[in-house]
Amino acid sequence: MTSFDTSPQLNVWRAVLALAVVFVMLATTGWTAIRDHRGASPLQASLSAWNHGHIDGHALPDADSSPGRLVRFFASLTERQRTDLADRYPLAVGNMNGAPVELRYRANHVALEKQRDIELERTHDKRLSAHGQYDAGRRMNRFEDLMQPGRRILAFDPEGSGRVAEVFGDLTTAERVSVVVPGVDTDVLTFQRTVRRYSAPAGMASALYTAERAIAPATRTAVIAWADYTAPNGLGMEAATALRAEQGAVRLNALVRSLPGHSPVALYCHSYGSVLCGVAARRLPARVSDIAVAGSPGMRVEKASQLRTSAQVWATRDADDWIQDVPYLEVGGLGHGADPVSAAFGARVLSADGARGHAGYFEPGTESLRNFAEIGVGAYRAVHCAQQGRQENACQEGLPAAVAA
Repeated sequence: MTSFDTSPQLNVWRAVLALAVVFVMLATTGWTAIRDHRGASPLQASLSAWNHGHIDGHALPDADSSPGRLVRFFASLTERQRTDLADRYPLAVGNMNGAPVELRYRANHVALEKQRDIELERTHDKRLSAHGQYDAGRRMNRFEDLMQPGRRILAFDPEGSGRVAEVFGDLTTAERVSVVVPGVDTDVLTFQRTVRRYSAPAGMASALYTAERAIAPATRTAVIAWADYTAPNGLGMEAATALRAEQGAVRLNALVRSLPGHSPVALYCHSYGSVLCGVAARRLPARVSDIAVAGSPGMRVEKASQLRTSAQVWATRDADDWIQDVPYLEVGGLGHGADPVSAAFGARVLSADGARGHAGYFEPGTESLRNFAEIGVGAYRAVHCAQQGRQENACQEGLPAAVAA
């Protein structure tokens, strides 16, 4: 739901929910059992090559090994050996939780360069339609953007619409880490935008990093724009169910557990991204200190306590956000449950003054962004709570002393 800012899309959502029973019946007859029979993706091919590969005569550890084992493996190598592996298996290493982050940046640069060259060839492929050649050109340009000096690409998968994650700041030395989890219609092409920059993951994360640095310049922070899951395409069936959220939750959990160091991690989950964070919450490690949702259609629970997380749960919604008109219910697996900004839900509700609609929560100058930044640096007593019928500073009540400091 990241890219939908107008209420007509709600008609689709309401229709989906109204037909919940029909869709559930269809699911039981095999309607949802469609399979993808295409060959191995570039990432799968790279992982397979890794699993059959060697380094100086020794077999490589399984790519699915625990992050701890992979950390130890890479630590045992020389710099030359690590670089050699990144160049030989760029997609495998670039997406490998447990590989050193600087090595992942290098590997993903190599992978982006290769995929850029493939798309360049496709722009001249006469077997493609004019639209196909145009699409190849768009992907080529995006890959070139992601390769620009100074960009730190933590994950990259060119398959399908593509997945990507980017780091702002120094992840290896960060005292506090923030992760931005976007909503629907997020892919490699929509990862960044020139127009409405701060409605795209890269712009959201960049704005948050800048705001955190301005609030606490002495605190070492890092922000991850995490579009490394397959998001729903539009407000259809996928957006009304938790399927993509459940798949993404596994990936988000793996990311957080593999982050270097032990610094606190705050999650900022926008729109359908909040569904993902709700599904992921109970399995996330204790280092996740905060989960903040913005423009949420629900978190798959009726109360914040049902998320079963030790993290502080925050919620915000702009008064003009069309998401407030989505039915906050769950019927037969469709819909995402209670409204996170409702008093009954029990989240700490933040002010979103200035956000202007569904996609404006990370716009510089908004209270929502400032609140996110205060949470990101641990300045909890500086956040501005939503007032709407609540007593002043209600969102700060009951914070443990160690958190409130």
